[in-house]
Amino acid sequence: MASVRDLRDRIRSLKNTQQITKAMKQVAAARIRRAEMLQKQSRPYADALAAMLRDLMASVASIDHPFMKPGREGSPLGVIVMTADKGLAGAFNSNLIRQAEILGRANSNVQWYSVGIKGRNALRRQPGRTESFWPLTQGVMLDTAREVAQKAADDFVSGKISGITLISPKLLSMMLQRPETRAIVPIVAEKTNAKSEVPKGAVEFAPSPEYVLSRLLPKYLEFTIFSAMLETNASFFAAQLIAMNNATENAKKIIDVLTITMNNARQAAITKEILEIVGGAEALAG
Repeated sequence: MASVRDLRDRIRSLKNTQQITKAMKQVAAARIRRAEMLQKQSRPYADALAAMLRDLMASVASIDHPFMKPGREGSPLGVIVMTADKGLAGAFNSNLIRQAEILGRANSNVQWYSVGIKGRNALRRQPGRTESFWPLTQGVMLDTAREVAQKAADDFVSGKISGITLISPKLLSMMLQRPETRAIVPIVAEKTNAKSEVPKGAVEFAPSPEYVLSRLLPKYLEFTIFSAMLETNASFFAAQLIAMNNATENAKKIIDVLTITMNNARQAAITKEILEIVGGAEALAG
């Protein structure tokens, strides 16, 4: 059985740890509000951009753009993996990395694009080559999204990769963040029925549909990646908030158990000393 001093030291150490986890919980709670606000502010632009793209694709009989064509056969699949830069968020990063491992086993030829320090460290152990790396939260996030989109788009157009797939978390609630795998390039036009088709001549293009799409599709790719980065950041803080809350509660429970154990040990030591004193007095009296 541990001594009273050892138990007291363990309790003191746990209280220090509890203070750290409580502070990290408060920081995560403050940052997730800002991350959610940025994500909500970006949704109207994303909805308008997607609606414009659907209208353009429905109004053009044939679209001559590299993003609308299949990639070069035999080239590796380009996969963008988004994780956080830091840990202490439960299974948040490991779930995303596990999703990348599943995709890597299903496709023998993969080229990775890592966004987030945790993802870069994990992808080093995966088959396939990591083409490029970007931190998630260092610098301006929109500039990082543009760099990622430009690099992946150039590799796809040049034939270095056969497609672009994105692995990122989906923030369903504060308690649940689910990894999501999406194929974003090549873009497949949605099938529309006769009632929902745009009438011929309802949309005019200047100077041409191909020119408009050549400007719109890169922006669509950039904002898809930027929106995923915002959601990854918000999901990380939500996961960290829950993890630090659980760590604080667990530390409290362990402190309570150790306090009871320490009191029992101290009481046993006091009882033993009293018995020794009583036994010594009786021996002297006899």
